[in-house]
Amino acid sequence: MALRFGIQLAPTAGDLDNVRELARWADRDGLDLLGIQDHPYAPAQIDAFALITTVLAETERLTVFPDVASLPMRGPAMLGKIAASLDRLSGGRFDLGLGAGGIWPAIRSMGGPDRTDREALDALEEGIGIMRAMWGSPRERVRRAGTYYSVDGVRGGVAPSRPIGIWIGSLGPRAHRLTGRLADGWAAPIPHYLPYEKWPAAQDRIDAAAQDAGRQPTDVLRMAQLVGVVTDGPGDPFRLEGEAPIRLSAPKWARLLAELAAEQRFGTFVFWPETADRTQLSRWLDDVVPATRELLQATSDR
Repeated sequence: MALRFGIQLAPTAGDLDNVRELARWADRDGLDLLGIQDHPYAPAQIDAFALITTVLAETERLTVFPDVASLPMRGPAMLGKIAASLDRLSGGRFDLGLGAGGIWPAIRSMGGPDRTDREALDALEEGIGIMRAMWGSPRERVRRAGTYYSVDGVRGGVAPSRPIGIWIGSLGPRAHRLTGRLADGWAAPIPHYLPYEKWPAAQDRIDAAAQDAGRQPTDVLRMAQLVGVVTDGPGDPFRLEGEAPIRLSAPKWARLLAELAAEQRFGTFVFWPETADRTQLSRWLDDVVPATRELLQATSDR
């Protein structure tokens, strides 16, 4: 299994120098991924895509993605254009974490739509179709007439340098089935939204939907997003359930990640530190990541 490791950071207006510095450190020290939260309606946060553009310009190898982009706030034609542009400008270091939306009063307050969960998922499916059509035929006119999104003769114009991954942050059963049918990956929502003990059933639904659509379950990347702290001591007693933060030592974190990889087939791990600082990044990258790789290598050698 090809493993990838990342960290998530928030685009908080008062913390931008720290976020940019952490991104440069992560890039230099070999981290694979950086996720940036996207909550355009949050007054304390700047626009995620503005920060992503800055971070991509200041790094060389790190893949950066919105974690996850709010489709109702931008619409698929514009979001598809942004994604293709960032892919080209960064040399293929952008992927698209994508969500159907959910905090509807906040979305509505910025002039966005107000949708039911079912409507939001139908709109997400329409949006994915439009983006992929624009990426696949940049010189041809794309026409799609949908209930929520329509384009009438738009040209994508900018072709991505390679297929851009669409990683959906899906919550419920219907969303999981859509992920299995259409998405390039599942960005498992943090446990505040989907408790850890519900991850296995979600995985099963994604697998079944992928197979029903003629795909292999392995076609869908599995990203575990884990909130907590890498402690310098033993840490708190912990079971992978509910939404309590994970506060464990690096060896115990490594055993947890190895278990998720072996038992739930996660191959990508994104750490959401309770405190985003150099200490947490170093413990994650220097201690947890190599220990996880060693555990999984030892298991495969048996």
